Amino acid sequence: MGRLERWRRAAAAHPTVVDALPAAVLFAASLLPVNPPGGPPRAPLTAGAVLLALVGSAALVLRRRHPLPVLAVVTVVAATALLAQQARGPLVLTVALAAYTVATRTDRRTAVAAGAASALLLGACAVVALGVGWLDPAVVVLVLWFGVAVAAGDAVRSRRAYVAVLEERARRAEQTREAEARRRVTEERLRIARELHDVVAHHIAVINVQAGVAGHVLRQRPDAAEEALGHVRSAARTVLDEMATLLGVLRRQEEPESPTEPAPSLTRLDTFVDGFAAGQPVRWTLSGQPRPLPSAVDVAAYRIIQESLTNAHRHAPGAPVMVHLRYAPTGLTVEVRDQGAGAGSEPGAGLGLLGMRERAEAVGGAFHAGPHPDGGFVVRADLPVPQDKENA
Repeated sequence: MGRLERWRRAAAAHPTVVDALPAAVLFAASLLPVNPPGGPPRAPLTAGAVLLALVGSAALVLRRRHPLPVLAVVTVVAATALLAQQARGPLVLTVALAAYTVATRTDRRTAVAAGAASALLLGACAVVALGVGWLDPAVVVLVLWFGVAVAAGDAVRSRRAYVAVLEERARRAEQTREAEARRRVTEERLRIARELHDVVAHHIAVINVQAGVAGHVLRQRPDAAEEALGHVRSAARTVLDEMATLLGVLRRQEEPESPTEPAPSLTRLDTFVDGFAAGQPVRWTLSGQPRPLPSAVDVAAYRIIQESLTNAHRHAPGAPVMVHLRYAPTGLTVEVRDQGAGAGSEPGAGLGLLGMRERAEAVGGAFHAGPHPDGGFVVRADLPVPQDKENA
């Protein structure tokens, strides 16, 4: 199989040399003193017969690059040889080989038309040269050569086209698989980056707030300092646990097991706000009738509040923060507003706002962040919750 593949590659690299070999064989055969089957005895070899055989055979060298002109040339040569009584048997084979090449290189209609024209022309010349009718075996065999050649060439062309279609489908399927793999990798990277940013940034902010509280009240209120340090330890432990979970998922080759820790949810908002409010006043209100939310909406709302409080501490430290949740029949509105002033409350260009926007839009919601008319900075997310999907 390896040797055959090498031969195919060599033939594809040197098509002219490959076409020259059968041309040389046919030319040499036309010089042999062999009578053609079914036809008249071959005339003695003359210079004209040699010239016609040479032209007809030499034209085959260009049959792949110029199939139709080559077929025309060898047909005229064979017709001239028949009418001049200089016909040599292999001349018919040159025309058949040229017709086969036309069928492999052009469409079916062109191949049939060109083959039929050549067959009719040579058949008429044979009828005139031999003085026989169209149903004479010699004429019938001559015409059948063209039918067989065109049919074989058309079959080869159809097979090549079919193989090309299969290869193209395989190539596109491979490209599609690669594109899908790249898309999934990108989405997973964004998801992991968003989780790391949300979890780590928030808890580091909590650690910073509680450490500041502990340092401020350490001497006057040791009990308050101890409580703040407890929050620091809890936040640090949460960061470590979250990092270990993410790293464990990244290192596993098989599917990760279901998480055992509770997922982020608005049902844990009380604990979350209490841990943050020790160093920065946070007040949250609720309107509407709370109800179960789709998990994607629940997580998105929790993460948006988490990131908003982290940004409030970073850009407006010590300023009061108000968190408002409003349940409506068609959705949930999350609004977080700090009452800071100055450049610290201006929207940043970091990943926090971008991550919140992505989370809101991922569940089909809308997101807005910017300065509030009455001062400070406000973040608002409108998350849709269709009635038929509330318990999804």
